[in-house]
Order: sequence, then C-alpha cells, then structure tokens
Amino acid sequence: MNLDRLNPVMLITGAASGLSAAAARHFARRAQGGLILVDADEAGLETAADAIENPPERVSTLAFDIGDRERWAQATDFIRGQYGRLDYAIVDASAAQSAVTVTDGDLITWTSTGHEHIALTLRALTQLMRSNGQGGAIVVIGLAGAADVLRAAALDGASSNVRINAANQGVAPIWRNAPLFQDLIRSERDERRAFKALSALPNSLARYEGHLFELIGQLLSDDCPATGATLVVDGGYAL
Repeated sequence: MNLDRLNPVMLITGAASGLSAAAARHFARRAQGGLILVDADEAGLETAADAIENPPERVSTLAFDIGDRERWAQATDFIRGQYGRLDYAIVDASAAQSAVTVTDGDLITWTSTGHEHIALTLRALTQLMRSNGQGGAIVVIGLAGAADVLRAAALDGASSNVRINAANQGVAPIWRNAPLFQDLIRSERDERRAFKALSALPNSLARYEGHLFELIGQLLSDDCPATGATLVVDGGYAL
C-alpha cells in the first residue's frame, strides 16, 4: 500500500484477535502517525498490541464494544485530542457480529444487531475523517449480508471524500451455509457458540498473508477512486 500522506493515522476494530490482529501487525509500519486498536477484549487487545513488530511511535488501545454509541463519542474525542486526525480504518464486521449477545432469538436477529453495530462504527469513523481535509478511506472485512449498510455509508461519506469499501474472502457460500459451520453447530449445539468457535479458527477462515492484505492496501490507497464496492479474494469463507 502506498500511503503518500504525511504521518497517517490508522484505526482497526476487532484488533484483539483473528484477522484484525493480523492486519494490525501487517499495516502497523505504514501508520507513521499512529495506530489505534479497538476491541471489547481489553486483555486480548494489549496482547495484540505487544505482538506488533516495529510499531509506530504511538499506539493506543481502546477497549469498548463498538455497539456502544456513548463510548464511540468518547473515543472520537480521544482521537481528535490525541491524534488530531484519522486517515484510514479497517473495520472487522465478523468481530462485531461475534461480540453481539442476546438472550433470545435466532442467529438472524443476532447478526442484524451486528450490522447495526457496523453502521454505528462507520458513522463515527466518517465523522472523524470529515474533519480531516484529505478525507479518508475505510475497508470493512468479513461483511456478510449487509450490502445496504455499506452502500448507505459510502453515500454518506462521498461528499467529504471518505471512501468506504469492503474486502471479503471466498466465493464459497457464506459462513452460515458452510460445512465447517454446520459441523460446529452439531458439536456446540448452539448457533451463537458455533459462530464464536468459527471466529476463533483463523486458519480455516482466512489466509492472513498475501492477496487479502494486498487488496485492503489497494482500497485504502488514495490512488483508489472506488467507494461502495465489495471486492472478493478467492479462498476461505466470507464471514
């Protein structure tokens, strides 16, 4: 990825584990202005931050649920006060969905709530990038069944030069129909527990090196004019 901005600041959600933690390690050296890692798992977040080789001079960990509107307001104030800008963001939709908990209802209701969390996150990030004269770019990973959320966010950000795209893996059926997920349902005897178990198996879902990160880098680059697009890398299941 060619980050030609001076000291760009990057934010990554779901960064305590899985693909987002790998993305933090991969892109950290490019975020010369600072790296902000967000996840509800505070201990995991600290571990992920410590695992970054050659981190930028400034790395912040913000432990909160991205579905919490008040905490996003606090995070926004912190980022503006400490960094003054936000240039790039990677939003892990699969982490948002797996963090959602409900006492009743099926997985359809559960994942719809996850999509609401993604919409809230994209609004908060867009507002941050609007105050940056150069705008910014957001890439959503692991997005399934929420194309309307992506389109609405992209339209909202377009007037402020904030581009929002998605990068997914795989052309196979989405995770809910995947044989691996069906096996986990049988072993876990609960769809929600099966989903969390699925999210914890990065080797079966994602190739951390190579094409996916290359694609994310291209979508984040200021040379990329696209917004509202979902691009797919072959291999693995899309969460």
